[in-house]
Amino acid sequence: MDVLSPSVQDAGQKAAFVAVAGRPSAGKSTLINLLCGEKVSIVSPVPQTTRNAIRGIVNREQGQLVLVDTPGIHISEKKLNLRLTETAVRALGESDLVLYVLDASRAPGPEEEAVAAALASRAAGSTGSSGIDPSGSGLPDSGILAAINKMDLPGADYDRALDFLRRRLPALPDSRCFPVSAKKNEGVTALLDTLFELAPRGPSFYPAEYYTDQEIDFRVAEIIRGEAIKRLREELPHAFYVEVADREFRNEGKRLWVRAFIICERESQKGMIVGKGGSLIKAIGEAARKELNRVFDWKFELDLRVKTGKDWRHNDRILRKILG
Repeated sequence: MDVLSPSVQDAGQKAAFVAVAGRPSAGKSTLINLLCGEKVSIVSPVPQTTRNAIRGIVNREQGQLVLVDTPGIHISEKKLNLRLTETAVRALGESDLVLYVLDASRAPGPEEEAVAAALASRAAGSTGSSGIDPSGSGLPDSGILAAINKMDLPGADYDRALDFLRRRLPALPDSRCFPVSAKKNEGVTALLDTLFELAPRGPSFYPAEYYTDQEIDFRVAEIIRGEAIKRLREELPHAFYVEVADREFRNEGKRLWVRAFIICERESQKGMIVGKGGSLIKAIGEAARKELNRVFDWKFELDLRVKTGKDWRHNDRILRKILG
């Protein structure tokens, strides 16, 4: 098992934004949480759980990496899914480096082809936000690395994934392809070392104690949404979002009271979220409160409710609000 070295105070040598891309459920969020040492992004077996370009920060002796967890790139004509893919593709063009995460246990299909095509476009055009080789050699370089993930699973096939990369991204050298298991923390040290090696020199973007730049309301909403997905993934995996309506510090700043709404599309879905006698919404609230207390320095009081936002997945104003 790899053991990642702890964060350090001096993080000024290298600094880079790294877009983490891949098809849905490739393990991007699990890998980012591992590298950052904290739960930055929701982990769920439900595809398209990640809706925003979420930033996790890695501080090491070599410098600082800002990992941007992007929504899974996939093929769909639905407005929400199109916006998610746009968010992911935009992050590819704005980052210094790209970490392409593949699932070694699944054969490449149309979605994997779509991800590779997006990365090939980056390779053919820009070489990262600086437009130069991140390694400093002055030679053209797309700044792409590949993490062939889930090597711990039965049926994982590294050679199959490597062959796909050789065909679809021929400029990507084998030395930048890493077999890993984010779930079991295996193979990530060499990957992390190479990311820092390729990162351009420069000052850190954030203080060394940061592991994410997410605002309080966003983190609270994401934690609640994550607990709701765990309990509703079979019935309503993407039919709701979470909105923090009010928050207030109490008891001399030691406690934080939050009122939040789980917003679904139809009245018929409200009962499913509330559960019999309010049992499900209570369970979601209790689990979210426990996780919030672990993540933050305050004790949380959570007033969690459910309301309807009719057809919100087709509402441009709401999509701009929750997706950015």
